[in-house]
Amino acid sequence: MSEQQEPEGFSVVLFSGTDDKLTAASILIAGAAALGKRVDVLLQYWALEACQADRITKDHGLAAEAGSEGSAALWRASERRGHQHWSDTLRQAKEVGEVRVHACANSMEIFGLDMEDMDPIVDDVVGVATFLVSADGQVVFI
Repeated sequence: MSEQQEPEGFSVVLFSGTDDKLTAASILIAGAAALGKRVDVLLQYWALEACQADRITKDHGLAAEAGSEGSAALWRASERRGHQHWSDTLRQAKEVGEVRVHACANSMEIFGLDMEDMDPIVDDVVGVATFLVSADGQVVFI
């Protein structure tokens, strides 16, 4: 009988805080969770700022490369198709699988934030070294 191997993990470093990149990241995270992968997410800088309790559902704009026409087209398409907010997708991923969202200790210090400032979607605060030691499998930077 062959020994069953645990699925390789998936780690995401989220730096960007624009809605399009956070949406893409949340879909990747949800997909990995649905496949049974353990997912670790490290929030840095603008992604960390976007996950503050009082800002998580606000408009965070789109990446500069979207331009004004791309931005308008994306919002119209999203509204027509009824896409959910990236934070809802991330919450669902946490319900489906083993997904841990970590705030970067350095970024928290730079922005003067405490865990009380963060949305409950954030599990804890860790340093980069701790995150990298626990990272298993592929690490993606967005």
